[in-house]
Amino acid sequence: MIKLGLDRLLENPQLHKPLRGRRLALLGHPASVTRDGRHALDALMELQELEIVAAFGPQHGMRGDKQDNMIETPDEIDPHYGIPVYSLYGKVREPTAAMLAAFEVLLVDLQDLGTRIYTYVTTLVYLLRACAAHGKTLWILDRPNPAGRPIEGSLLEPGWESFVGAGPIPMRHGLTLGELAKWFVTHLNLDLDLQVVTMEGYRPHEAPGYGWPVLELSWVNPSPNASSLNMARCFPGTVLLEGTRLSEGRGTTTPLEVVGAPDLDFGRLLARMRRERGDWLQGALIRPCWFEPTFHKHVGQRCAGFQIHTDNADYRPDQFRPYRLIALLFKCIRLEYPDYPLWRHFHYEYETERLAIDLLAGGPFLRQWVDDPEAGPEDLEQRLRPDEAQWAEAIRPLLLYG
Repeated sequence: MIKLGLDRLLENPQLHKPLRGRRLALLGHPASVTRDGRHALDALMELQELEIVAAFGPQHGMRGDKQDNMIETPDEIDPHYGIPVYSLYGKVREPTAAMLAAFEVLLVDLQDLGTRIYTYVTTLVYLLRACAAHGKTLWILDRPNPAGRPIEGSLLEPGWESFVGAGPIPMRHGLTLGELAKWFVTHLNLDLDLQVVTMEGYRPHEAPGYGWPVLELSWVNPSPNASSLNMARCFPGTVLLEGTRLSEGRGTTTPLEVVGAPDLDFGRLLARMRRERGDWLQGALIRPCWFEPTFHKHVGQRCAGFQIHTDNADYRPDQFRPYRLIALLFKCIRLEYPDYPLWRHFHYEYETERLAIDLLAGGPFLRQWVDDPEAGPEDLEQRLRPDEAQWAEAIRPLLLYG
């Protein structure tokens, strides 16, 4: 049976003994819960030995008040405990000196999705740097990576750092947040007192969860549109849709599990995808579907598309490659509809000049590959394989589980 880092800290007096008598802050969000569903802030406040003096919330807020993407959250005073709750997705994204002065030790309890662009990773990196610069201690209360150990995607290119790309890691990084924090401390050469409260009984290679302990932990949305384990597995690919005119299912009950558009023949596209690189569609059930978004892209229009299902016997984590799957869709749209306005130009995560698809991909390579009529799937494969192998070798010494 799995024990989360949070639960171990609460249950083991020897683990939390070093925190007694120190001013503590918590970075959390709606999925920062114990295995029995208590929010981390409430559970820590109940532990009389510890003094929680402040809290921080990432994108969407500490308690999860913001539903849509790229909606900021203000600072506030917690109505129950009377402590400040600082927003790191509002007026600032990096903690100010006044915020840092409030605490001595920062406890980080965030449920990640195992994907580079998930902004909680960037918020963590900003806090790692700030705590190192101000002599603060940072503890990670570790949680599972629902996408598991598979690695996929190119490494973020130099100069392409952004709020959806904090460093040279692949799209699907295969690490827990604690392991990833260790990598960033080494990569950034930070002089930081970093402690990881590890999980017990976490076996990321085992069925049926392959990263998520199915039937042991309830799924709690870490962000409003991360509505299922299936979404978390699809996300390293479907998040790329945010940089396109294609719907990623926002405004439906299955966001980031579906893709579609009102003006494309997806039967034709799926047939082309199978001809071009059928093995990139393996490992999951790809089901043709239709949907009508109630808000966001193509609102009120019937979209043809497909849904990705990893919640059945067809799921094979060693074969499922969502990044390649969605990249192949883009390529086949270019092949079947050469003049289709695929890329979306808009203000994306505090960026106004660079294209969202390039920020998401970690550089212009993916877009250039899609738009190059001479480039085929093997050209993308030749780019991805070395980066994935390099990352796998780099993280090997940091793995804490299995």
